[in-house]
Amino acid sequence: MSDLDQLKDALLAGKYRALGRAISLVERDDPEADRLLAAVYPSTGRARIIGITGSPGAGKSTLVAALAKHYRKADRRVGIVAVDPTSPFTGGAILGDRVRMGELYTDRGVFIRSMATRGFLGGVAKATNDVVDLLDAAGFDVILVETVGVGQDEVEIVRTVQTNIVVLVPGMGDDIQAIKAGIMEIGDAFAVNKADRPGADKTVTEVMTMMSLVEEHGDWIPPVVKTIAAQDRGIEELDAAIVQHFDYLSSSGELDRRNRERVRIRVETHLKEMFLQRVLGGAVAKADYEQLLEDVLRKRNNPHDAAESVLARVKFPVSS
Repeated sequence: MSDLDQLKDALLAGKYRALGRAISLVERDDPEADRLLAAVYPSTGRARIIGITGSPGAGKSTLVAALAKHYRKADRRVGIVAVDPTSPFTGGAILGDRVRMGELYTDRGVFIRSMATRGFLGGVAKATNDVVDLLDAAGFDVILVETVGVGQDEVEIVRTVQTNIVVLVPGMGDDIQAIKAGIMEIGDAFAVNKADRPGADKTVTEVMTMMSLVEEHGDWIPPVVKTIAAQDRGIEELDAAIVQHFDYLSSSGELDRRNRERVRIRVETHLKEMFLQRVLGGAVAKADYEQLLEDVLRKRNNPHDAAESVLARVKFPVSS
């Protein structure tokens, strides 16, 4: 049996060391990662995937920890993917708020992985979907994906999860930011966290009013739940909203549509990467490509025509 087969079997058996190794392969774009992901893909599709997004300081990590503890009380295995900003010095994740999850590290029913965005926009890391697949295949019942908390470019999370929770805080101007950022469209439920602060009820009312202007949700009216994650208050109500949303997805056919969209985006993302790699490695020599960039830099060419000239060198099969 090959090392890859052994890793796959250990991963499917839920071994944490194997899971950690597998995620490391994915994060560093190891050639073996694609083979491993292909091997475990048939074992995916069982986990509930929940996104937690919102502004910095909203208490996302505390809310994730509170939800994880809630699910552990029901003996459900929880995987947490915490996407952090990239360190400008090491290129790795800045583990800013992971201290909020400190007590979970000793729980053998919880697996936590921090990932660096590495410049990838959308509040998630490039490898997030693949890591979610690995956690799913390893038998985790619930996977919580916490975005980096960048505020206005976190919409990519909806292509990763089934239910997305937008976390707001009273008095931080989240309502105005939400309108500008399109956050209202990506929220399947809203958690007004730190609800012991003044203005919590006002924030709830404003969010509910704004949702009346959003058409993207269709028949689903996203619930707004007040939480105080640091005190584990409102967590059961938030979980009830998540369950309600999943029931809606299942009964309306929206779950299949979302899963199909997730598959489409992932396939197209890989196609773009593979196409670019093969073009720059085959159709266009590296020296020629560097000269092309130099010409654009020196205004002897422009980005559009440069791209067209590269595409013109690619030979596509002629359909009969």
